[in-house]
Amino acid sequence: MKAAGLILALGFVVAACDDPSGPPKAITSLPRQLTVSEQQVIDASNAFSFDLLKQVRATESGDNVFLSPLSASMSLGMVLNGAAANTFTQMRSALRFGALSQSEINASYRGLIDLLLSLDKSVEISIANSTWARKGTPFNPDFFAAVKQSFDAEARELDFGMASAKDTINNWVSASTRNRIPRIIDSIDPLNIMFVINAIYFKGSWTEQFEKSRTHLASFKLDDGTTAQVQTMSSSKMPMRLVTYPNGSAVAELPYGRRVFNMVVVLPPANVKLNDFVKTVDQAAWNRWMADLPASGTGEGVLELPRFTLEYEKMLNETLKALGMVDAFDPVRADLSKLTPLDDAYISFVKQKTFVKVDEVGTEAAAATATGISVTSAPVPFQVNRPFLVAIRERLSGTILFIGAIGRPRE
Repeated sequence: MKAAGLILALGFVVAACDDPSGPPKAITSLPRQLTVSEQQVIDASNAFSFDLLKQVRATESGDNVFLSPLSASMSLGMVLNGAAANTFTQMRSALRFGALSQSEINASYRGLIDLLLSLDKSVEISIANSTWARKGTPFNPDFFAAVKQSFDAEARELDFGMASAKDTINNWVSASTRNRIPRIIDSIDPLNIMFVINAIYFKGSWTEQFEKSRTHLASFKLDDGTTAQVQTMSSSKMPMRLVTYPNGSAVAELPYGRRVFNMVVVLPPANVKLNDFVKTVDQAAWNRWMADLPASGTGEGVLELPRFTLEYEKMLNETLKALGMVDAFDPVRADLSKLTPLDDAYISFVKQKTFVKVDEVGTEAAAATATGISVTSAPVPFQVNRPFLVAIRERLSGTILFIGAIGRPRE
């Protein structure tokens, strides 16, 4: 089912073989063997990816969707450390972790973060995590210890009542995404008690870059039957791996840097609309495609790929509920007792913003996912910060034992 020199509907064909004098030497193996639980978490994260895409695409009216399932998984994975009982079970199931224990999940996130950040130094990738807690609200210290150890999460306490509070959080997100996601929090509600945030940034140059002089306007057939003219890049040197199928579908893998990180482009079968195709995609299909890809570049040919830049934003509450994570969003049924002793804490929102830019040099992508933790009623602050009366009494009879007026407290 492999072919060379075949032009595809998206505009790419088989790539040239490696030029040993040009692209950097390929990395061909992991620095260590994955543990069983690490492999399970990677499989779970991939399965969650297709679940998320299908649910979002089914409700999205726009042309484009661009998500970071890993960012969403990490933000929710941190909150998982604060969940208990059925809330924990539903969240673990939605994230596709099966029967893995919390300690196994945490250890696997830890290993995955370390692995991704160290694999290819020719590609820029960063993963940042943080928790932002309302000052004066009680939280369980074990929660912060767990997310610090497993996710390198910064634990920040902040006065949410300050006008600058949301700017402080957004500045962290902006810095963590190289300013590609400048804002994730639009406002802070009096009922918000915590934000749990993941930020991912990726920037990779193609193993063989496109020549800008070859970029041109080309036809792009839309699902409604019309045709658009789009800026399209062209290359005859990209060491692409490609597989084509009799039904007209095709899968191509385009490498960055030392070929550890890649862009995978999947063309639906001929005459099948993208939305209909997405409904059929799952981890099993993905695994088949990856197995069908040839071991190396498939010969001489021309690759044509649209150049594009996209910003995307999605509130994921309903998507996650559809995946079975229901109780966490319910103020009555949510059990976040491992996060805070407040018995009315729940997840009020999961919001993701993404950015991607694909051009002749490579790809830049960023994502931020914020999970908001709220309560149903705001605790009224009682600050004794001026002269006051004080009394000691026996409550049942109302007898006052001591009474005083404190104008200047002293130790």
